[in-house]
Amino acid sequence: MSFDTLGLSEKVLTAVTDAGFSEPTKIQAEAIPPALERKDVLGLAQTGSGKTAAFTLPMLNILEKGRARARMPRTLILEPTRELAAQVHEAFELLGKNHKLNIALLMGGVSFEEQNRKIDRGADVVIATPGRLLDHVERGKLMLTHIEIFVVDEADRMLDMGFIPDIERVAKLLPITRQTLFFSATMPPEIQRLTNQFLHNPVEIKAQALSSTAETITQRAVYAPSDDTSKRDALRDLMRGHADDIKNGIIFANRKTTVALLEKSLQKHGFSCGALHGDMDQRARLKTLDAFRNNDITYLIASDVAARGLDIPDVSHVYNYDVPTHSEDYVHRIGRTGRAGRLGNAYTLVKWEEFRVFKDIEDLIKKPIDWEGDAPTDEEIAESIAAKGRRRRGSKSAGPKPRKPAKKSKPAKVEEKVEVAEKQEQSGVEAKSDKRHSEEKPQRERGGRGRGRGSKGRDNDHDDTPSSFTEENMPAFLARPVI
Repeated sequence: MSFDTLGLSEKVLTAVTDAGFSEPTKIQAEAIPPALERKDVLGLAQTGSGKTAAFTLPMLNILEKGRARARMPRTLILEPTRELAAQVHEAFELLGKNHKLNIALLMGGVSFEEQNRKIDRGADVVIATPGRLLDHVERGKLMLTHIEIFVVDEADRMLDMGFIPDIERVAKLLPITRQTLFFSATMPPEIQRLTNQFLHNPVEIKAQALSSTAETITQRAVYAPSDDTSKRDALRDLMRGHADDIKNGIIFANRKTTVALLEKSLQKHGFSCGALHGDMDQRARLKTLDAFRNNDITYLIASDVAARGLDIPDVSHVYNYDVPTHSEDYVHRIGRTGRAGRLGNAYTLVKWEEFRVFKDIEDLIKKPIDWEGDAPTDEEIAESIAAKGRRRRGSKSAGPKPRKPAKKSKPAKVEEKVEVAEKQEQSGVEAKSDKRHSEEKPQRERGGRGRGRGSKGRDNDHDDTPSSFTEENMPAFLARPVI
């Protein structure tokens, strides 16, 4: 099948050919025709399957007719991260080079003024993160009443990042007659609820089995030490062992602090690397990504902010320094390699206490992951899973942990505790009363009124002021004769 059979216009087909695309992927071949017919589409596909072009191409085709008004965009695309929003913007510039479209990219870390100028000129396409989009709406700079096509990309990632309430707010601002294109890699219950709420008789497309991994990726697990120092040593040994066949690699960690620590450690040992996490400002993030794309750095150390949608087509290796907390994140992490039919390699460092989570990943992808080097025994795996289960059951039990024998003491009776508390309270009141009387006594001796409510201590500042005037202290203006 070729793009010529999908019903795209000549302008779009020319741009597709110039971009070097010859055949559509499965998600593109099945999603583009119903999208051109103005039907709602529910696309289920993994990262690297070509989802961006699956909604970009039909949108370009539809936008050839009509023009946008100031502050009233025609189409809206929501992305969970700045990096994804920037990549979709690049895709529109590449594939829409034959269209004179005004594209507004709304995301955090960038000045509002520049974004407002594009909106004021009339944006045909708005690509936004949910937070920044709502900021513009609340400021009165953007109206969503003329949206024709609404795209929600990486919906399950939106769920992980807590953006579902924002998406629901945005949807209420859109016209009922809009067309909705909804893309997700997984379908948890909350996402299923959203699809029932947003989509009307959608065409459902499954490009591949949910939560599956590409067959072109070689997956391996490495038994790692539990202490952090030895684990970093194991990672460096693993990377050095692949020095001959590695082109570049992404190293994933669960925490931002771990990302920063790994960057310093690897740089100290001579590795060319850079960090990418959510606390970095937008300029620094883009600079690091550009350096990685241009091969100025060999390794990108990232938190899960980079796990989905980053279009770096030729990543040869992915290393999971930490086993991801959510099993679905494993699929998205290793999806950074082995893209578009290329070969890829994914390695996961697994500590003893992470065997249960690792087993959940194998259950999700429905196939075992081979171990490289010294593999754990079946007894070790079973013991780890059992220990994890005991900790889970223990966390649900009520009450504190038992005290150590040396610190055990017989608990006081309730009556005794109440009596002690009353005595402490009574002694505290008596102490306050004595203190108050001792402070008021000098004031009474001076004839002062004390620090009354609203006086703000004025009496204490003017104790020597006489109560009446005499000839000696009478002001001069009072002694003037009355005319």
